[in-house]
Amino acid sequence: MCSMEKVATCQISFIPIISNDYIDDINKVLDIIKSYDVKYTIGLMSTTVHGNKDVVLSLINQLFNDMYDVCSFSMDIKLSNLCGCSDS
Repeated sequence: MCSMEKVATCQISFIPIISNDYIDDINKVLDIIKSYDVKYTIGLMSTTVHGNKDVVLSLINQLFNDMYDVCSFSMDIKLSNLCGCSDS
């Protein structure tokens, strides 16, 4: 059974466009994600996070703000309200 908490699942692909050290920039993004109270799976092309809706949205906001002056980037974000659990 699912909890009544509003949850979100988000797939995030962070792509540095103009960067002095793109590996370092990606590691900064991963460190931010790891600092949040969300479940995450780091993949080769993207990272998936799952947790409280407000926490996930706050995480996206922090990624944008913290990386804004670090490099020029693109973030591909897919957001879903499916919790991944079943009611059976």
